[in-house]
Amino acid sequence: MIRRHSLPIPALVLSLVVFLLAGTWMFGVSATPALALDYNKEILIGADFSDRDLTDSSFTKANLRSSNFSHSNLEGVSFFSANLESANFEGANLRNATLDTARLTRASLKNAVLEGAFAFNTKFDGATIEGADFTEVLFRQDVQKQLCHVASGTNPTTGRSTRDTLFCD
Repeated sequence: MIRRHSLPIPALVLSLVVFLLAGTWMFGVSATPALALDYNKEILIGADFSDRDLTDSSFTKANLRSSNFSHSNLEGVSFFSANLESANFEGANLRNATLDTARLTRASLKNAVLEGAFAFNTKFDGATIEGADFTEVLFRQDVQKQLCHVASGTNPTTGRSTRDTLFCD
């Protein structure tokens, strides 16, 4: 006869909690890691994502027209081919984000940090970029010149001039 040893459910749950807390204490590992979310191809017009940690999430081909991402952590997020028309990214962290072929027409990037972002075929027509940091952002030369025509301000987080990060003359 095979004997099975199993813990009652409450003891099993308690064991799991103790294990997670011990891992946090011993190894400095967070018991509640940030989870990357998948919003690919979603219609999220006017959605409020402000003040959120969306690290490494994906909004590929999503319709995010007039959405609010102000003061959010969007590091490593993919907005590949997303409609971001009139979206608010004021004060957002967009470091290493993928913005290729996204439409940021009339979007607010005021005081946003886009350091290391990939934005090669991105449309910025009418975007507000006052205080935005474009350090090491990859985009076409014609887009860089277009942005230089409206570039102004200094980013409050990095202390870098928007014109300097765009290599404006």
